[in-house]
Amino acid sequence: MSEQSPLLRPRSSDEEDAGLKVLSPLSDEDWQDNGEETKSSWYLLLLTLAGLGLQIAWSVEMSNGSPYLLSLGLSKSLLALVWIAGPLSGTLVQPYVGLKSDNCRSRWGKRRPFIVGGAIATILSLMILAWTREVVGGFLHLFGAVQESDGVKTCIILFAVLFVYVLDFAINVIQAAIRAFIVDCAPTHQQESANAWIMRTSGVGNILGYLSGYVNLPKLFPWLGNTQFKVLCAIASFVLALTVFISCSTVSERDPRHDPMPETHDGLVAFFKSLYRSVRKLPLQISRICQVQFFAWIGWFPFLFYITTYIGEIYVEPFFEANPHMTDEEINNTWEDATRVGTFALLIFALTTFAASVILPFLIPPTFQPPMLPPATPLTPTTPNNMSGSGYFSLKAPSRPRRSLASRTTKLLAHLQIRSLTLRRAWLLSHLVFAACMWLTFVVRSTLLGTVLVACVGVPWALTNWAPFALISSEISKRDAIRRGLLRPSTREAALVAAGEDEAGAEGADQAGVVLGIHNVAIAAPQVIATLVSSVVFRALQKPRGAPGDDSVAWVLRFGGCCAIVAAFLTTRVGEEKEDVVVAEADGV
Repeated sequence: MSEQSPLLRPRSSDEEDAGLKVLSPLSDEDWQDNGEETKSSWYLLLLTLAGLGLQIAWSVEMSNGSPYLLSLGLSKSLLALVWIAGPLSGTLVQPYVGLKSDNCRSRWGKRRPFIVGGAIATILSLMILAWTREVVGGFLHLFGAVQESDGVKTCIILFAVLFVYVLDFAINVIQAAIRAFIVDCAPTHQQESANAWIMRTSGVGNILGYLSGYVNLPKLFPWLGNTQFKVLCAIASFVLALTVFISCSTVSERDPRHDPMPETHDGLVAFFKSLYRSVRKLPLQISRICQVQFFAWIGWFPFLFYITTYIGEIYVEPFFEANPHMTDEEINNTWEDATRVGTFALLIFALTTFAASVILPFLIPPTFQPPMLPPATPLTPTTPNNMSGSGYFSLKAPSRPRRSLASRTTKLLAHLQIRSLTLRRAWLLSHLVFAACMWLTFVVRSTLLGTVLVACVGVPWALTNWAPFALISSEISKRDAIRRGLLRPSTREAALVAAGEDEAGAEGADQAGVVLGIHNVAIAAPQVIATLVSSVVFRALQKPRGAPGDDSVAWVLRFGGCCAIVAAFLTTRVGEEKEDVVVAEADGV
């Protein structure tokens, strides 16, 4: 059996708890070609295209949301309370949407109604948020309120903050549905490829979002609005609507009406009870991935939120040292230049991430591939049926056909793969690289080196957006394929999965929606810890604005590097597919 094309059964918790890491690979007869056909790259692009529009909407909110709210008069002290909407919605909305979409039995599919509904809510939220001043001011003007009064300004701020929360909740609805949509529609052996494609489309959206900030959009598109934020929201809404329409209209879901009706219990208490049961019954592999993500994202949040400020502090340091008594206007002008330098570093970071998302899937061999069966030729009328195993085909190879361009390209790309590198090992290395980059802040003293440092982090960031989702998606897809009979159960655990008698399957804890929702909790919840730790560090080390020698952000980044080391250690506990295959072959399994 080829080491590079295993199809492995889901892990047994009993085996892993006992310290056994040998897994029995699925044999050729376990694979049903009619149920798990290989999809083309064009199909995978269409399947993941909605991620491009979603990422542009995210980038507009993250890069322009804070300046927009500050321009409305919101104080910086209250701004932090506004952005708690992100982890709050990620912790509550995604598990809820995942559970509801798992139980959906619409003729349109499980996920597409939530994708379309989330897209509509996101578009409305973006447009209302961008035009908050006009909407609220015009409405209150009907009742005789003066638009420049303090009461009207307060109402505008409150309305904008409300729709920031609505926008975050809407984005999390569509994000949860898109991730589950990919798991459901991509074959088991192409889950890694599908997640690589969503990484690429999101990377393109990220680059387009950052590039838009450098263009004078109101000058180019005056009919879309008179401010940069209004035009950005209009463009993001159009791209999101277009990509969602293309993805949902070209990719069909399996009809869920043939699935057994789930036992549903309405109410918030019932939802939390169901979520708690699902967390306790998670398959072991998925549970360990969530543990890694918890510590990894304690490290990632400080980087994502404060790296622009870190680059800016390096830029302003010589100016503050040369003139420690700047006026407030001079300090503001210096920091405006520093913010542009920091934003440029993020653009380079986005380009590096996209390049890594394109290159890495060619270097890391796929974990799952369908078995290669010998070529079959139809039986001739003179061929006795007892000479063939099936009565319909002969396994005698015909004359060697001319190899197609696709097959030659595939063989050429296979030479680029690093055979000893697996997705899990690459993910482990990404934690170590990220930690090393964060600790290099001790020696970085120029914006050029800082930009290079940020660019290097783009590689582990690409793996962070690919590896855990691919590993989880593969596990979910394997269990679902066994349950639906696309993979014949050849082991005790596989038989239990097929019969619905394993704990995770019985509790619905291995369904795509609820698993990805729980996984997102492991991503969103650490932001609270990261925020608290950052606040303590800032309170202890931050210097007055305009004073030189402020390295408080650097210490927050170094704390994130320490958390990445913990994540790297926990990654060693995540099951390694290809190592298991090698051991299985060595033992003659």
